Amino acid sequence: MANEYYFYVLLCADGTFYGGFTNDVSARVATHNAGKGAKYTKTRRPVRLLYHEAFATKHDALSAEWAFKHQSRAQKEQFLAAHKVSWQGLKK
Repeated sequence: MANEYYFYVLLCADGTFYGGFTNDVSARVATHNAGKGAKYTKTRRPVRLLYHEAFATKHDALSAEWAFKHQSRAQKEQFLAAHKVSWQGLKK
């Protein structure tokens, strides 16, 4: 069975978005919420999973992460809206 890799988007407690890559989405979100996931999310907990997408290769998942991280806030919102993800009202 081939491995799957995932690009994911989190909503941080301060209302910002965080894009990441993993091979286990549930475990990675738990790691972020434990304060051990990334420097960025460590001080912005709790985080909530908004979106994830599977890719057949690590390269493709990392490329999706890179593309998301290099967008403006407005572009990130457009990406989420295009994927029918609602985040309004979820902020702390």
